[in-house]
Amino acid sequence: MSGKYAGKLSEKRTGKLLMAAIPAVVVGAVAASLIPPLILERIVDSLAAGKNIAVSLALSYFLFLALAGVLEAARECLLVVFGQKITHDLRLKMCRKLTRLPAEAFVSQEPGVMVSRFVGDVDALDALFTSGIISMFADGCKIISIFAILFVKNRGLAYVLLILLPFLFLFTRTVQKRMLAAQLKNRAAVGKVSGHVPETIRRIRMIHTFHREGYMREKYDRYIRESYAAVERTNFYDAVYSPVILVLNAAVIAAVMILSSAEDPAARVFFGMSVGTSVAVINYISQVFGPIESIGMEIQTIQSAVAGVRRIREFLKLPERERGTVQAGRMTAGNPDLCVELSDVTFGYESGIPVLENLNVSIEAGEQVTLTGRTGAGKSTVFKLLLGLYRPERGHVLICGTEAAEIADPCKRKLFGYVEQQFSPVPGTVLDQITLSDGAVTREQAVRAAVLVGIDEAIRKLERGYDTPCTPALFSQGQWQLLSIARAVASEPAILLLDEITANLDSETEELVLEALKKAAGNRTVISISHRLYESMGGRKIVIG
Repeated sequence: MSGKYAGKLSEKRTGKLLMAAIPAVVVGAVAASLIPPLILERIVDSLAAGKNIAVSLALSYFLFLALAGVLEAARECLLVVFGQKITHDLRLKMCRKLTRLPAEAFVSQEPGVMVSRFVGDVDALDALFTSGIISMFADGCKIISIFAILFVKNRGLAYVLLILLPFLFLFTRTVQKRMLAAQLKNRAAVGKVSGHVPETIRRIRMIHTFHREGYMREKYDRYIRESYAAVERTNFYDAVYSPVILVLNAAVIAAVMILSSAEDPAARVFFGMSVGTSVAVINYISQVFGPIESIGMEIQTIQSAVAGVRRIREFLKLPERERGTVQAGRMTAGNPDLCVELSDVTFGYESGIPVLENLNVSIEAGEQVTLTGRTGAGKSTVFKLLLGLYRPERGHVLICGTEAAEIADPCKRKLFGYVEQQFSPVPGTVLDQITLSDGAVTREQAVRAAVLVGIDEAIRKLERGYDTPCTPALFSQGQWQLLSIARAVASEPAILLLDEITANLDSETEELVLEALKKAAGNRTVISISHRLYESMGGRKIVIG
């Protein structure tokens, strides 16, 4: 039996044990909490009759109190473990979904909204299990059990409580609906805030340049006010609910005590009871209204979780991208002289306005090409189409005769090396920055790529060389860009895509990077978006737009 299979089997067993243990502990805790008042009734009645109390009776009272406490603690522990298991599995499922989303999903949705689904919404679902549904189930069992005991001990009191229940239900339902609406608004507002903060930090230079600090602050304040208003409504309903339950508790106890001491024979039949029974009944009444009050709190938790579940469900229902299935060995050669071909390509984003219209481009194998054109003409969009992140609305985007979007993902790294304007680090070592933890790229390939672009010496000077944990202060800006080029060529791709890679470099660093690119270009097809790169490396210009 493999370790992976054994691990899955162990997880299933753990899940089944938890599912069996939680109801058993819940029922045991409820039962244990109902016995002490019955023992107390016997003790008080014995004292009232002038009888001695058996030591075993007193010990059993404290024993059941302790048992109820232990079972309650066990319930909380099991719920925490169960909730963590559920949320862990859910986050894994959401992460897998994230990798299957098309590129437009990340454009159409604010990053903060997506992050809030992984954090706030999943945490709310955790609370649904730890202090929501199961707690409400336990409280419901307790209420039903107490009603059964009260019907035997004091039938009149049971009838009074049964009359009150429909009103309590309507009141609870009203609170529930309004709290749900407030929770949904709060979730939406929190998502906007979560997206606004990183957006502000990422564009802080542009904000300062155009003096838009006031606009960004007002926008942030508006989102915060929306969240506060929703939270305030939630808090208001919660604050109203608990006092109503407490006042009702006191009123019922007072009414029962008055009726039990009444001289009317009919009242005595329904409400009459011994001193011990009255002590037990008062205890049970408190235990009835306690869970009802708790249910009010649990409603808030459940409504928050319901709002989170809806948003998670929306995320999991997002359409997935069409995965390419064509492997490298099955790619049609087409015209052997053509490496890249865009034929009558028209494409636009969500706005509906075409970014590219009837574009025709042919690039031969081994050719060096620079895309030029005004800002917004669609140069970066061409790269996205070549990488298969989007499908054209009309026309064809062919790589070696095969539609770009139909090429399987594992093949793309052997086809493309992509260098961005700024290096995007990944968690891990310096070696991981080059290989991207791709098992198909060996350490030897990574070192060879680093030597080629001239970053190998700087890496070897580090304390642990290629195995040094990566931090932002490890390299200079130019060295990070060299590392980016090494990452692009490590898999020995046929095509290099270079996106304004010298835009943020000073002249001295730019020369260093350009020299590295000349070495990296080799016999590869190079497509760039950079006038400076064209001046340095030559090739052919293609005007876009």
